Amino acid sequence: MADDVEEKARRGRGDRVPADGDGLSLRELKKIRTRERISGEATRLFVARGFEEVTVAEVARAAEVSTMTVFNYFPRKEDLFLDRIPEAFELVTRAVRERGEGVAPLEALHRLALDLLEQGHPLAGVGFWDRHWWQVLVDSAALQARGREALEEFEDTLAGLFAEAGGAGPDEHGPRLAAALTVAGYRSVYATVIRRQMAGVPVAEIVAEQRELLRHTFDVLSRVL
Repeated sequence: MADDVEEKARRGRGDRVPADGDGLSLRELKKIRTRERISGEATRLFVARGFEEVTVAEVARAAEVSTMTVFNYFPRKEDLFLDRIPEAFELVTRAVRERGEGVAPLEALHRLALDLLEQGHPLAGVGFWDRHWWQVLVDSAALQARGREALEEFEDTLAGLFAEAGGAGPDEHGPRLAAALTVAGYRSVYATVIRRQMAGVPVAEIVAEQRELLRHTFDVLSRVL
């Protein structure tokens, strides 16, 4: 059973390297693969034993790299588990900045959220492996603290993107209010999804519910903002 859970944790993470390499150099591909291997082994160990029970040195041994190499890729232990935070920032930034003509930033974010959900992307928050992943997070005060910190960083990023899209100053109240409400709205959807997964509700049922929750949330946000 433990082996099955570990394998699901490993496979559920998804591969972030395009099949064709997307024009990356061998050096770049090697760095991405090394990062993937380190974070994959870390997740496997954390799911099996708990975040606090695993040391960075153990992760390094499992990934067959030095402890220094681990810290070169992940400055903090928490980032080994919450390793998709940079990817989330990148996807959101691209969605807003590269939205089509006439598409509002909120609509671009809604489309991104639905696209991630349809892909079964780990950042969508729902998948056959996530119940075990979320349990590690629930059991760790350190990971929860890092998650709250990331939400604050995410809100700042959104405020900047909204200001940029609307031609406002970065410190104006409007974009910051919009960012705070957007983060709160999406966080409420995530919280519902987590509770449903932890309760053992089938993934297909949660996905359908999440799709409707996203529609309702972004509809309310668009009317309020």
